[in-house]
Amino acid sequence: LSSKYAAVELQSGEVGEGETIPASKASVKEKEYGTIIVEKFRKTVSIEAIDGKGYENAIQKTDDEFLNELQNKITDRFYAFMLQNGTLTSTESTFQMAVSMAKGRVVHRWKQMHKSTTSVVGFCNDLDAYAYLGAQGISTQTMFGMEYLENFLGFNKLFLSAEIPQGTVIATPSENIVLYYTDPSDSAFARAGLVYRTDGETNLIGFHTEGNYGNATSDSFALLGMVLFAEYLDGIAVITIGENDTDLSALSVGNLKLTPEFTTGITSYTAKTTATTNVISATADDSDATIVIKNGNTTVTNGSAATWSTGENTVTVTVTNGGAEKVYTVKVTKS
Repeated sequence: LSSKYAAVELQSGEVGEGETIPASKASVKEKEYGTIIVEKFRKTVSIEAIDGKGYENAIQKTDDEFLNELQNKITDRFYAFMLQNGTLTSTESTFQMAVSMAKGRVVHRWKQMHKSTTSVVGFCNDLDAYAYLGAQGISTQTMFGMEYLENFLGFNKLFLSAEIPQGTVIATPSENIVLYYTDPSDSAFARAGLVYRTDGETNLIGFHTEGNYGNATSDSFALLGMVLFAEYLDGIAVITIGENDTDLSALSVGNLKLTPEFTTGITSYTAKTTATTNVISATADDSDATIVIKNGNTTVTNGSAATWSTGENTVTVTVTNGGAEKVYTVKVTKS
């Protein structure tokens, strides 16, 4: 099994009149995901347990939990795959913004890949969802034992799971989710004397129960050969909920001494100069942050010189990251 991602190598677009336009090289590359492994499980219950706890508790309840654990194994692997391989990432300040941007990044990327999607599905931590829903008049629904919100912020379905880390939202087109499986009711298995009944929401988990007279136990066997994953890694968004980093890691105005000395957490400074110009440079902690420098109302390119008027000049350095913003100021006095 393999997942796919797109790669494009652009050729020069500077083409003269009448010249042949060079072909850019586009390809779809594959990343190996793994192979389908038929996993075999057994649960054993003694007659002493049945006698002491009763059939319903000793057999039926443990059978239900046996099935539940097998189904969780499939979804846990799927969530882990999405979290590890999602290529569309960002940090947003609120749950609602994270959900919205998760879908937005997926739809935007899908358009860039010239692919169409009928719906986008999302996954989030249930506590994150309930913290948001506490102030909203929205109720959840359940399908296949999974809780979800329907038609929420443009999502066809947003699934709520305790297995998704808090502060994380995952999204992908529904067409991108692929299920490969080995059918437990395969006739070849039956011909070999291995007859499994199918159970679970998917009917793709095989079960067989038989009594073991040698040990006086009831043995339940399960056969699981399912792999659920996303085919295109470029179509997976993993968005983090949290305050976007808008700190500067460095700020300088030529060789001028800033007062106080520059520290990330301090946003107001003063400096004195006798020069006509000085170069202003600022570096953000987060490479995704945007920096805008202004001297009064004049925009100054980062790393370029600002021209001073005699007296006090106000330099503002605005750092924007997602929906968060921080402004640093430097009062430069030219004598």
